[in-house]
Amino acid sequence: MPCILLSHPLIVFLKLVTNPNSSEIEPLTREQILVVMGVTAVILLIVAKVWQKVWSVTLLDIQLTPNALFGGLGVAGGIIVTSSIIYHLWPAYRQSADTYFKLVIRPLIWSDLIWLGLLPGLSEELLFRGVMLPALGLNLLAVIMSSVIFGVLHSSGAQQWPYVVWATIVGFVLGYIALATGNLAIPIVAHIITNLVSSGLWKIGKSVKIPSN
Repeated sequence: MPCILLSHPLIVFLKLVTNPNSSEIEPLTREQILVVMGVTAVILLIVAKVWQKVWSVTLLDIQLTPNALFGGLGVAGGIIVTSSIIYHLWPAYRQSADTYFKLVIRPLIWSDLIWLGLLPGLSEELLFRGVMLPALGLNLLAVIMSSVIFGVLHSSGAQQWPYVVWATIVGFVLGYIALATGNLAIPIVAHIITNLVSSGLWKIGKSVKIPSN
């Protein structure tokens, strides 16, 4: 099962506020998930804009050309296939991913998956690849640093470390592509498609009860 690239520290915070006596983070309601996605996207965009303004950071170019579109689709395909293989071969990752998906995806209806693709795909890429990479030096070290931060923000607890590791690797891939091409449109497309397809496949898999192994 592929991964969903959605930073959700606000989801953890909201659950702790609404259910502080619970030792586990249980799935939120559909309304809570949608609100958190929207608020998180706005916060990330504000951080990106302030960072860009205060430190005079030049945003990476966004050129949505046919080559960029097909490139993003190809990258998304590679991420989805690789994640699916890891899901079936690495039990710890499978458990971590299922926990993540149950928390974020289960409450949503099919039409909500559009927002799950667009909001994180746009806001996270603008911050982590569009602003953070140039601000940190637009080099390999900047890619590594931004990837680690990206991965950590996909954690909902210590037991989610396999998912954090994979999110960090995906963040490195997206960052390296942005660095190599200078075109932010490619990781944006890849991120959006990855989230859309991954969430859809998970819902389909659960609805027909496809076994994990």
